[in-house]
Amino acid sequence: MNSLTSPPKLPDLYEATISELQEGLDKNLFSSVDLVKAYFARIEEVNLNGPALRAVLETNPTALRQAADRDSERRTKGKRGPLHGIPILLKDNIATDGADGMETTAGSYALKGSIVPDGIDAWVVQKLYNAGAIILGKANLSEWGQFRSHKLTGGWSPLGGQGTNAYYPNGDPAGSSSGSAVATSIGLTAASLGSDTSGSITYPASRNNIVGIKPTVGLTSRTGVIPICSHQDTVGPLARTVADVAILLSAIAGPDPDDEITLSQPAELPDYTNALDVNALAGKRIGVPRKVFFDDQTHPVIVTAFEEAVQTMKEMGAIIVDPADLPAAEELIENGWEDEELICQVDFKIDMNRYLSSLAESPTGVRSVEDIIKFIKEHPELEQPKGYEDYSVLVQSNSTTGYDANISEILERKTRLSREGGIDGVLEKYNLDALVAPDSRFQAAASANAGYPMIQVPLGFFPDDIEPLALNGGPTFYPAPGMPFGVAFIGSAWSEYKLIGMAYAYEQMTRTRMGRRAYPEAVPHSQL
Repeated sequence: MNSLTSPPKLPDLYEATISELQEGLDKNLFSSVDLVKAYFARIEEVNLNGPALRAVLETNPTALRQAADRDSERRTKGKRGPLHGIPILLKDNIATDGADGMETTAGSYALKGSIVPDGIDAWVVQKLYNAGAIILGKANLSEWGQFRSHKLTGGWSPLGGQGTNAYYPNGDPAGSSSGSAVATSIGLTAASLGSDTSGSITYPASRNNIVGIKPTVGLTSRTGVIPICSHQDTVGPLARTVADVAILLSAIAGPDPDDEITLSQPAELPDYTNALDVNALAGKRIGVPRKVFFDDQTHPVIVTAFEEAVQTMKEMGAIIVDPADLPAAEELIENGWEDEELICQVDFKIDMNRYLSSLAESPTGVRSVEDIIKFIKEHPELEQPKGYEDYSVLVQSNSTTGYDANISEILERKTRLSREGGIDGVLEKYNLDALVAPDSRFQAAASANAGYPMIQVPLGFFPDDIEPLALNGGPTFYPAPGMPFGVAFIGSAWSEYKLIGMAYAYEQMTRTRMGRRAYPEAVPHSQL
């Protein structure tokens, strides 16, 4: 090399995209082994040390071996695709087979040492491996996917402790895919997988200045994923860019014969990266559902940023229909969220009992929801530290009796109100391509009830002079100075391709994520 020639610039892992990492690997600027070592060093800096973000439960003891294998394969056979040699973090309700030394616990001591059903990786993990990805480790989460209690702070689990946001000390990370989002937000991983029942991907994406997509229920398999509610559970990606979630979604989507609902997806799925078009908003009809999605708890700072975002979309050629309210808005407000809660309680008992009873091994003897409750009571030093004693949702779920005529009628109403009376109804009435809505308590629930997709992208940050608010009187804060919030694009079933295109166009125009970094102590220094 000429002495005057500058050495090639390596990507900054705080922002590095999958494509940038892939380019560096292709050019032999670094290896996948180098990449895993760098991520491990970054995790070491801030996970339990420094700001103690508690985003990662455990790293994968076999990750370096996987990386070496992917490096060798790249040299001898070429790469499998865009995820070849790329480290991905998994939410710790997504099964790994145990042979790699990792556990699958949903954050609970009750599943410590257990072996997942059939002793095999979750279907989505198998698809990641087939794509050449490296499993970096397991992310912390709200215990049992935040279905233990609605009173507890998001991001807490007995095994992982209280996870916190990287944008404000002790900031709320949101749940339940909290660790996946926090780790991704500051480059402790290239990207991550989470799961969503009612906002568990989209809320953490919003609160952590990243992109998250909650797919249509049935686009990605739930086989090997610790369940909450089979009518609403779905697995999806979290990443720093829309392009990266498109890459990940393309890798994990597809039918699974062991998850019957996935067999209802379209016969041919697109490559979602082909949706990445900076002009995708031009000519699109976008609806703003003021009722249901806005209420007196939607923060004025968020509302102001949202109005500016809508104006930006208009300037990009979108046709804005405002308001475009859901046909059954009033009935949804009256019944929708209670219906969702009841259906999920019934599902949780049925689905969780099935999962726990099929564990290959359970050293704690936990085989049912009733056993979980018993374990919490018998081990308060582990499962009930001060401030985290409540487990009322588990108790309520265990008291349900199953799908009798009344529950079936409520399920029918929930589906009808959220689809014909909700998302499908408003899209059809105004001939819309999508809805947009700010971060609010109803944003996720409307989509979750219907089982429809939503993609969340960064929208803005709270100002530095805002007063931090302790959530539920607990240890974390939201809002707080500098903390992020997002905007969602919402559509009907199987509309991920269209939503990704619109979200990408908005992201490329605004570049909101780049407007603020995490607080200094939470930014790792280790690089390639």
